[in-house]
Amino acid sequence: MAGKRKPKASKAKHDDLARPSKWRLQHGAFSGPIRTADPETGTPVQHRRAVDTLGMMLASGSITAQMHEAGEIFRGLFRAACFDSMSTSQLLRIPGSRVDTLSTMQIEARRRVAAALDLLGGHESPCGSCAWFVVGLEFSVREWSMRQGWAGRTVHGPVGQGILVGTLGTLAMHFGLTPRAKAA
Repeated sequence: MAGKRKPKASKAKHDDLARPSKWRLQHGAFSGPIRTADPETGTPVQHRRAVDTLGMMLASGSITAQMHEAGEIFRGLFRAACFDSMSTSQLLRIPGSRVDTLSTMQIEARRRVAAALDLLGGHESPCGSCAWFVVGLEFSVREWSMRQGWAGRTVHGPVGQGILVGTLGTLAMHFGLTPRAKAA
């Protein structure tokens, strides 16, 4: 009686480490490779820059430079407030110190982020949610639209992009990048 043949072990294909992985490419485009020299060693290196949502919208003309700058300011405050990072324990422990203390810079950044979110209508409003996830946490508009919804309905892509444009316009006014309209 003849036995079954065993399939040949296939060789695992290794990804080209000089290119972004398939998983990373599905989450956004990259610019072409830029060749520069490493400042410390002088050896040639190749950089690829991930294209962000605000950068793509600025390039297409969907938003103004002031709106883009307002998004960058909010993103910088969001990072300084440490809302996007994972908390870790310190490797060097000092007796009598606490790990969960916040610096004055983090407290000020959190206060400014909270003030901006209050102006946008709070965390639960469409503009506040968009600022938190798309601008702060750098989700794509599509990812945010699929997970966000009001009154049992999801947000469609063009509507989500419109909410982002409105959010950035309000942030530009809040940060003083565009003049406030005078009441008649």
